[in-house]
Formats: sequence, structure tokens, C-alpha cells
Amino acid sequence: MENKSLYYEGHLFVAALRILEHQNSSPPELAQVSAMLRLSVEQTGLICRRLHESGIVELVQGAFGDRWTVADHTQLEALPKQEEVSQLDTALKKFQAERNKIAEKVESIKEQQAQKKKDLFANIEKKLKSDLKKE
Repeated sequence: MENKSLYYEGHLFVAALRILEHQNSSPPELAQVSAMLRLSVEQTGLICRRLHESGIVELVQGAFGDRWTVADHTQLEALPKQEEVSQLDTALKKFQAERNKIAEKVESIKEQQAQKKKDLFANIEKKLKSDLKKE
């Protein structure tokens, strides 16, 4: 089960920061955190940016690159616990609903065309039979 709430992801991120800081005796880079969490660097960066905006983590800039450390872990409890629905998810669901409507409409048109074809052949057969009877 994958929970995508910021609360859940924030706790994972902070735990990874603490573990990596303990193991390496220095604040970790974002790539190290993403490797530990087995998430893409982009997704980890998004989580990190949102936690940074909330004051939970802070950036430590140094000569050897940017590193992250825990600023105020108590702010994690203020994060929303319910799963967030992104605009992309909403747009995707809307697109899928529209695509299903179009697929239903295409199927309906195909059925109508099949019925018209059937009726046309029935009419042609009727005319041929009537022509044969006349002769």
C-alpha cells in the first residue's frame, strides 16, 4: 500500500535524514536520501521543498554541495494526513472519462452502421426476390 500524504512522506524523509546523518556523521545530500527511500531525485526534491517551506528541514550549503538537515521535526504533526489529489490526477481522471465517452460513442456509431448495412442487404434481397417473382 502506497500512501502519498505529505505527513507520511515527511516522516520517511526526516527518518532518512537522521539515519544518513548518523551513518555518515554529516548531513546527507538529496541524492543519498532518494537512494535510501528508493524514490526518484525529482520526487525527493519535491518532498524536500515542501518540507523546507514548512520549516521542517533546512538546507546547508557548503563547498562540497548542498546538504539537508532536520530543522524542526515537531512541525511534521501539522502536515495533512490525508492523501492529496494533485491537479495531474484530476486532469487524468477527466481525460479518461472523456475517452470512455468517445469510445462508447464510437461503439454506438459502429452498431448503427452495422444495422444500416444489415437493413440495406435486407432491402436488396427483398428487391431481388420481387424481381425474380416478376419474371
